[in-house]
Amino acid sequence: MERRDSVSEGNGKGKDTKGKQVYLKLNQITEVQKKDVFLKDVAKVSCQDPVLLNKCNSLKIKKIREDRQKRYVEDVIDVIEQISQLDSNIQIDNLGEIDYVIDYHPPKPDHQIWQWMKTIFVCIISFCGAAFAIMTFNNDANVPSLFQEIYRLVMGREAEGFTILEASYSAGLGAGILIFFNHFLKWKLNTDPTPLEVEMRTYEDDICKTLIQNNGRKEKEVDVT
Repeated sequence: MERRDSVSEGNGKGKDTKGKQVYLKLNQITEVQKKDVFLKDVAKVSCQDPVLLNKCNSLKIKKIREDRQKRYVEDVIDVIEQISQLDSNIQIDNLGEIDYVIDYHPPKPDHQIWQWMKTIFVCIISFCGAAFAIMTFNNDANVPSLFQEIYRLVMGREAEGFTILEASYSAGLGAGILIFFNHFLKWKLNTDPTPLEVEMRTYEDDICKTLIQNNGRKEKEVDVT
């Protein structure tokens, strides 16, 4: 009887220890619009103890005091220290980032007209830039002369004006761009990320790494007074 009680107590201790195991996975960068940043906003937390899990998710890890858009570089050590204050027996395993970025955007009124104006302006600039690049390439490669030579070799006579070669080249160029970028309005050919999405994610990763590295290289000011 006494042996059974001791086993149950041992199992209970093991269960409590296991229930206080917290797994933390921080995101590399998180965009927030509220000044009170909670752990659930920047990380995914897992724990078998539902009470402890709720405490961790509702833990305030940062209070933003500025009213302007800014990126803040934070350290996982600070998060672990705050979680440890909830219970001294908590065991924390970090499965995510060591340094992470909080991208704060203050809430702004939604101006649909201004958003549409910026979108149209970017589309015009992109269209003109792409058209200029294509025309420059065609002139450098002398594509019109090449089409005339191909038409003469195949048909046995000189071309008069535009031919099917120019028409198919123009149509194929537009179709090739749509297929390559895999995105037209709201439609996508497949679920793979588009080249633009890949480049944007690469650019975002480079920004995060630069912010973290610059934050680590900042020299601390020494007050000699």
